Amino acid sequence: MELGLIGLGKMGGNMRERIRRAGHTVVGYDRNPDLADVGSLKELVGALSAPRVVWIMVPAGGPTHATVDELGELLDAGDIIVDGGNSRWTDDQAHSAQLDGKGIGFVDAGVSGGVWGLENGYALMVGGSAEHVAKVQPIFDALKPESEFGFVHAGSVGAGHFAKMVHNGIEYAMMQAYAEGWELLEAVPEVTDVREVFRSWREGTVIRSWLLDLAVRALDQDEHLESLRGYAEDSGEGRWTVDAAIDHAVPLPAITASLYARFASRQKDSPQMKMVSALRNQFGGHAVTGADGNTEGEHKSPGA
Repeated sequence: MELGLIGLGKMGGNMRERIRRAGHTVVGYDRNPDLADVGSLKELVGALSAPRVVWIMVPAGGPTHATVDELGELLDAGDIIVDGGNSRWTDDQAHSAQLDGKGIGFVDAGVSGGVWGLENGYALMVGGSAEHVAKVQPIFDALKPESEFGFVHAGSVGAGHFAKMVHNGIEYAMMQAYAEGWELLEAVPEVTDVREVFRSWREGTVIRSWLLDLAVRALDQDEHLESLRGYAEDSGEGRWTVDAAIDHAVPLPAITASLYARFASRQKDSPQMKMVSALRNQFGGHAVTGADGNTEGEHKSPGA
C-alpha cells in the first residue's frame, strides 16, 4: 500500500520506518528538507496513486488546520486524510465536515508509543466510518504492536482523539501518583534505597506498569533526579480531558489534581502558598518564610 506521511519528527520519522519495514511504500514530507522525500505537499500528492491516503503528524491547532486546508485543495474525491496528531476531537468533526463536501474521507487516529513505538509498535485509537477505516487498515496493522491488542476502532469521527485524550488524562494521574510516592519515600530517613523500592515493585504488585519501568530507568540514570528542575509542561490534552468532564458532569478528581500539580510546578514562588503561609501564621502562629528566604518567628494571633 502507498501512504503519504506529513511530519517526520520523533514520532513521524519512526512511523515511516516501521511502515516501510512492513513492506509498504511511504512518501514523506517535512518542512526540514533533510528529512523529506519530496519538496512540497503538491509533490507528495502527485507521487501517490489514486485513491490516496495521506497521514498528518504535525502539531495540533493551526499547523493541522493549515495542512488539512491545503490537502483539501490538492486531493480528489475518494482520497482519505488521517490526522494522527494530538488534535482536539472537536477539530476532527470540523475537518470531516469540511472535507465531506469534496468527497474526501477523514479518519482521526490517536497514537501512543512515543520514541519506543518503532520497535514495540504504536497503540492506535481511531475514529471514522467503517469504510474509511478499512481502507487504512493495512497501515494500522503495520503500526500496531504484534500482539492482539493495541488497535481499536473507537467509533465515529472524533472518537479516536477523544479516547487518546482520556488515555493521556489517565497517564497524567498515574505519573503524579508515582511522583508523589517517590517524593514521600525520599523524605523518610528510614528508607535508604528508594530506587530499589521502585525496582522491587516491578514484579508481583498491583501497581506494576510500563510507567514504573520507565521510572526505574530514570532513577538508574540519576538516582535522586538531582539534575532535573521540578517543572513539567502539559500537552493540552489534560486540559481538554477536564473540559470534557465538566461538559458531561463526570467527576475526575485525580486527573484534575494531576493537571493542577503541573501548573504548580511552574511557579518558583507560588502566590497561593503565600496566602496559605500567611493564613497559617495568622490562625496558628506558625513561622513563615520571608521573600529573602529567612524564617520569621512564630506569633500568636487572637484565638490561635
